[in-house]
Amino acid sequence: MADGDEDIPRDAKIVKTLLKSMGVDEYEPRVVNQFMELWYRYVVDVLTDAQVYSEHAGKGAIDCDDIKLAIQSKVNFSFSQPPPREVLLELAHNRNKIPLPKSLAPGIPLPPEQDTLINPNYQFAIQKRQPEQAVVEADEDEEIADPNSNPSQEQKTQLPQNTPQRVSFPLGSKRTR
Repeated sequence: MADGDEDIPRDAKIVKTLLKSMGVDEYEPRVVNQFMELWYRYVVDVLTDAQVYSEHAGKGAIDCDDIKLAIQSKVNFSFSQPPPREVLLELAHNRNKIPLPKSLAPGIPLPPEQDTLINPNYQFAIQKRQPEQAVVEADEDEEIADPNSNPSQEQKTQLPQNTPQRVSFPLGSKRTR
């Protein structure tokens, strides 16, 4: 061990020894602390799960079987197992049966525009505002309005001005094909 290793905790010495045994000679000092934090968190999670399993089984204390079960459940839920090699080979064989489309244009074929990230994907709702002069004229027209006129027809002309107008913008320039 290097000089100054006498002052570090035993767990940090173990992490350093593990790194050295794996051929890692150069690393930042914070790496040891990060590995220790990960190690402690994992141990606490496993022991907490083991305690839950022990209490569920009605035992007074945690035993080896509870710890094995906690580790196995962590492995099953934390890490996913890849499918068997035969399954992957069969999927690849079936997928490779379909030939790729012939490219008419030189260069890299691009996906349809609706499948790209530069396709418009949002809209703004813009309220149409009436100019103040138009509002004043409308108020005067209501006072002078013919009593025989239909008020619902006047309201219908007012509605389109208050409804939002939807506008979308492309995120990138249009490509020529």
